[in-house]
Amino acid sequence: MLQRQILIAAKRTGSYNFASASVPLPSDLPSSPRHLASLLAFSAFLPSPHPPLRSPTDDPTTAFVHLLKASSRTVNSLLEAQSLHSVALKAALGHDDRVRLGLLNLYAKCGFLDTAHKLFDEMRNRDVLSWTILISSYSRVGKFEEGINVFAEMLADGVPPNCVTLSSVLKCSVGFGDLQKGKSVHGWALRNGIEFDVVLQNSILDLYAKCGTLACTKNVFRLMSKKDVISWNIMISTYLRDGDVERGMELFMHSPNQDVSSWNTVINGQMEHGFGVRALQILHNMVEKGPSFDHFTFTTALVLANRLTMLNLGKELHCRILRVGYNESAFIRTALSDMYAKCGDLEALPFIFNSTSEFVGSVAESISWSVRVAGYVKNGMHEEAFKFLCKMFQLGVKVDQFSLTTIAAACSDARILEQGKQVHCCVEKLGYGHDVFLASAITDMYAKCGNLEDSRKVFDSFVNRNVVLWSSLIGAYASYGQAAEAIQLFEKMLEEKIIPNEISFVHVLSACAHEGLVEKGWDYFKSMQQEYGVVPSIEHFACMVDLLARAGFLKEAVSFIHENSISNHPVVLKALLSACRIHNNITLGMWVSEQLLQLEPCDHEHYVLLSNMYALEKKWEDASKVRTIMLERGIKKLPEQSWI
Repeated sequence: MLQRQILIAAKRTGSYNFASASVPLPSDLPSSPRHLASLLAFSAFLPSPHPPLRSPTDDPTTAFVHLLKASSRTVNSLLEAQSLHSVALKAALGHDDRVRLGLLNLYAKCGFLDTAHKLFDEMRNRDVLSWTILISSYSRVGKFEEGINVFAEMLADGVPPNCVTLSSVLKCSVGFGDLQKGKSVHGWALRNGIEFDVVLQNSILDLYAKCGTLACTKNVFRLMSKKDVISWNIMISTYLRDGDVERGMELFMHSPNQDVSSWNTVINGQMEHGFGVRALQILHNMVEKGPSFDHFTFTTALVLANRLTMLNLGKELHCRILRVGYNESAFIRTALSDMYAKCGDLEALPFIFNSTSEFVGSVAESISWSVRVAGYVKNGMHEEAFKFLCKMFQLGVKVDQFSLTTIAAACSDARILEQGKQVHCCVEKLGYGHDVFLASAITDMYAKCGNLEDSRKVFDSFVNRNVVLWSSLIGAYASYGQAAEAIQLFEKMLEEKIIPNEISFVHVLSACAHEGLVEKGWDYFKSMQQEYGVVPSIEHFACMVDLLARAGFLKEAVSFIHENSISNHPVVLKALLSACRIHNNITLGMWVSEQLLQLEPCDHEHYVLLSNMYALEKKWEDASKVRTIMLERGIKKLPEQSWI
């Protein structure tokens, strides 16, 4: 396309040809025929001793500016950008601001912003376009603070921004998480009478959605003079992120335009809030009457198949991925691997990555092996996981921290200390001993295998202990039933000025639940939010439900669940169900089991448990019905296994 544009322009002028070029091309041009032809075509525009320029169209500077504009759509490497820059310098065009602007745009799109900024500084007349290109480029590569600083320089230089500039600055404010700077930009635009187009209005809406409150976001949305599909998607996403799933779905249904992003947002939102079955229904609706799937749809759908343990759905998605040609995407391949591994079909894993030509020795190969190790562990096949790890060493496949962390977790789950010690040796021999996450996994492994002494040794071997290691040891004591020691460690961590994180609070709340320290648990839960700014996750809520219910406060636990709208999360209901069994509350236990069955329809444990509870209440017909449904759906109770 680029060659054609230049050649057509050359034919129109008729004044120059390839033989008349008087400026030599650089010797280090890229070997790409496309770019060689483009640069040779440009050489036809360079002046020769005869004849002189006869019209503006013969101007080589203008021709080169057009070349740069066309190249900005295809050039994607530093070498190509430098080659064009070299031509400009050898043709004595490098001092022209239009050429500098074109080169600035090229370097910026290739991600070389230092060079782009130098060209910008050399420009004599920096107009709004040059400032905007620089700001938007910083925003695109995630250098948000630099983008905001350039905007401040722009205002100081007396150059008025346009809507595109302001939109880019607002994106920087969102990326930097600075609501006040974003508000300042919004205020500046209002004071200076900027005419807001829909792109700028969407940027303002996105600012308040991601950095402000729901009330502010709703108000901005209501006052928008123009709304497009992006505006609606931002609001839908805001409601879902805020936990108001019903309102998010209502907006989706009333949205005048629903693109693929709209569908992706609601499917992901339903899934993230525990409504897996509803997410599946929306996915089916999308197949019937929605737009074609994109990369994100497939990735989200594979995660959904994974969470619902629906291998058939995953296979259907895999077939569709192959049909549309998305199987080369690294993200989709990883999601496919994870789905097959967690659904128990480990034989499919090698074929996912082997379909790519550059598989052997690549990062993809390492990921493939690591995912298979994780798949074996996830499916309780610990012996196979160890054999596979040994095979990796034998074949010379790089064993990364992820694989070793997974194997250490397998040792923890299976309570196999000897293999755990071997993993620890591998960690040290491979030079991963400094890795805090691996150290955390090793600490946990020793603790769960009943060796708190070695667990403590790993902890003590680190001079600079951070919150990850502290949390790991606190969790180790809590999991081993030494709740009092876990709480003491947590308090010692606070004394040493280590700020606790989300995991720290999960462990200490769990310890309080096991010790029956309801009041102390409440104090930690409140301080977590008020003193440390930790937003409660579903794990924290589950710990609080366990704390209340285990201590016999079942009514209070149910009230807590409803007050926080967390009745759709299996981990919360399982904590309540465990307490129902402890306190022999069969009625509440049956209700909880029924809810779990709706949320996780493929989990055999829920069917068996509900059937047993019906039997305890002598509801034989209901118990039989549950067993029949289980058979009809092809769900089998897995046999118990032992390492002994």
